[in-house]
Amino acid sequence: MAMAPPNAFLLLVILADAVHGQQQQQLMEYMERRLAVLEERISQWHDQSSRYSSELRDFKNKVLSMLESVEKERETIRAEVENTAVRVDRLEREVDYLETQNPAPPCVEVDEKLMENQVSTGKKRKNEKYEKLTDCSDTISQVKAMKILKRFGSTAGLWTKDPVGNSEKIYVFDGTSNDTVYVFPRIREFTLFSATRKAARIRLPYPWVGTGHLVYGGHLYYIRRHGTFQVIKFSLANKTIVDSSVFPAEEQIPVFGLSFYNYIELAVDEEGLWAIYATQENEKNIALAKLDPASLDIEQMWDTPCPRENAESAFIICGALYVVYNTRLPSRSRIQCVFDVSGSMPSEDAALVYFPKRYGSHSSMKYNPKERQIYAWDDGYQIIYRMEMKKKTEV
Repeated sequence: MAMAPPNAFLLLVILADAVHGQQQQQLMEYMERRLAVLEERISQWHDQSSRYSSELRDFKNKVLSMLESVEKERETIRAEVENTAVRVDRLEREVDYLETQNPAPPCVEVDEKLMENQVSTGKKRKNEKYEKLTDCSDTISQVKAMKILKRFGSTAGLWTKDPVGNSEKIYVFDGTSNDTVYVFPRIREFTLFSATRKAARIRLPYPWVGTGHLVYGGHLYYIRRHGTFQVIKFSLANKTIVDSSVFPAEEQIPVFGLSFYNYIELAVDEEGLWAIYATQENEKNIALAKLDPASLDIEQMWDTPCPRENAESAFIICGALYVVYNTRLPSRSRIQCVFDVSGSMPSEDAALVYFPKRYGSHSSMKYNPKERQIYAWDDGYQIIYRMEMKKKTEV
């Protein structure tokens, strides 16, 4: 086999080297172009990042400045609100003082008329001095505290506990005409439960009317209207009616001028069971009766000097009737008339007590003699008033 000449082989090597060198040059130029593009993009990114950082820094400074301004304005508003609250409180004290110095005159004027009627007529009401069953001699000094628990049900209703025994159950009458009473195990469950489906229910044989009902000694006492007004005594243990009585008052009218749905307000205190009512015969004033809780018989009756006009609710403590008044456009409720059946405390000597401003007006106020507090229903809100008491001789 013939060998290629040496010059031809050398020429091939030189040509191959030249081609390889040209390829390397092209590759280097391509890499340089790519690197130049990357460097340009990195430069742009640095510029944008610097600009964004500057804008973010400026925005942060503006936000901090605005927050400082808001904080200063908040402190200013807070100071103004506190100053306004102080002025309102001072104004309320001045109003209380003025109303104390200038009490409403109707009680005294109507009382004189009632005394004339008592002399000239020999009606069933006796208006005799009451012989107390206990040594309770306390009267309200002021509202010590108020606790708003929740908003439940209708604008009118009542909630209460049995002051006899150790039961913690809460009984709720929603509305002014119904036949179902809701029962909650304790006040905690009543506060936490958002719906009635978790509550037990008591279906009454007849619907109630008004908000003047109560639970006392294991029985539910409520008012039924069936032509005449009846007091129904319902056993919570047996879920049956154990007694009923037609209330012996003719031509009854709403007992409170601001609560058209209440014709009889049942109340309980340290002395037992009472009925607060009004009749056409003495339409300007509230009447009071002492009931026997066992038989529902009327033990004694009184005409009180307390006007019906602008009255919204009432309760009894230690044998004294406290009538709560308001206005047609609801404002601060106040106890403006007190009638002590034992005669140991003249109404003009009783303290004028104001309740804190709330939402509307009371549809019910149930005094619990065991706890010394009032369970109130105010425009759908359930409220507890804790009362500070004094002896009647200290008033």
